[in-house]
Amino acid sequence: MVDATTPKLYTYEEIAEHNSRTDLWIVIEGKVYDITKFQDEHPGGEEVLLDEGAKDGTGAFEDVGHSDDARELLKKYYLGEVDPTSKPIKVERPVDYIPDAPKGNPFRILIPIVLIAAYVYYNFIL
Repeated sequence: MVDATTPKLYTYEEIAEHNSRTDLWIVIEGKVYDITKFQDEHPGGEEVLLDEGAKDGTGAFEDVGHSDDARELLKKYYLGEVDPTSKPIKVERPVDYIPDAPKGNPFRILIPIVLIAAYVYYNFIL
């Protein structure tokens, strides 16, 4: 029987499934956190979390030297613990669709050149 004080255990396989912008978990010091909603708030940007998410990010978390406030904030996203019998696995990142950015007008570079040329012509050549 599992009581309310026994944390839920997650395997690294389960954790690795939560590896996208819309569903992101991370392991810090053996604890599992759902940081999906925190991505927009993270001072270091969401890319850092996406790089370290879905696996054990303890090393990166400690290397940055997070404050006590940051450690306290983790409690809000706590899900459970890593199953001690589980072994870390390689996380496969999904390819996020990034639409082609507008290419812009190639003449946008010509306008400043023409304006500079006109300025030089009228002020120094005439």
